[in-house]
Amino acid sequence: MSVVRYERRGPVAVVTMNRPEYRNAQNSAMTYALDEAFYRAVADDEVKVIVLAGEGAHFSAGHDIGTPQRDAHQSFDRKAGLWWDHVGKEGAESRFARESEVYLGMCRRWREIPKPMIAMVQGACIAGGLMLAWVCDLIVASEDAFFSDPVVRMGIPGVEYFAHPWAMPPRIAKEFLFTGDRMPARRAYEVGMVNRVVPRDELEAQVLALAERIAAMPRMGLALAKKAVNQAEDLQGMHAGMDSVFGLHHLAHAHNAETSADSLAGMDPRSMKAAADGS
Repeated sequence: MSVVRYERRGPVAVVTMNRPEYRNAQNSAMTYALDEAFYRAVADDEVKVIVLAGEGAHFSAGHDIGTPQRDAHQSFDRKAGLWWDHVGKEGAESRFARESEVYLGMCRRWREIPKPMIAMVQGACIAGGLMLAWVCDLIVASEDAFFSDPVVRMGIPGVEYFAHPWAMPPRIAKEFLFTGDRMPARRAYEVGMVNRVVPRDELEAQVLALAERIAAMPRMGLALAKKAVNQAEDLQGMHAGMDSVFGLHHLAHAHNAETSADSLAGMDPRSMKAAADGS
């Protein structure tokens, strides 16, 4: 079974994460499969808009930190950056090299895809799932969707692609991080992180209708409009801000490795979920 499905629907490419049994947790195999699917959509002149979806009840529970197919120890074809391969390295060198490639590097490249991208979010959009939604230009969420970045429980200041102060107002971002609480879709809409909230049974139809409406616009005009807004965000410090927080992120990993069980402060999927549920 492919961890990512690709489907053309007229001028729309639908890219679907396909690990529903693990709530679409992102191992490296999925990350590189997403990259391949996005390349395919960009290269296809008939595709005007890309929709990113998650199979099953949840969009994405984030990075894979504990499934049987976790593959952080493996090498893949490297495309996002120029750091050396993390395999065979130790400590912070290995973590920094890997996350520069598969997390920050990949997400930055995907943000620059010259075709509009829409995230179609249902259920959980947690930590690494936020990164995938945030690289998209628009987010449409179902009423049952929720958003969370609980990694402060690991002593980490936020996920690697630190878009928080641009995805929502800074004080809301602080509350989001300080508490690790789930933000319901309606609240995400109120703070400007989500474009639309729709009933769950209408999510796919409404996303595709929006995508087809956008696809009627000129391709070059869409690409330039996207670049213009992205440049404005970067002039507001987004690119430099992410670099600075990426360093803090890895300081936290190194601190955890020295003072606790591992670079994640001994947390695993079960303990993270229990903390989120208050149990």
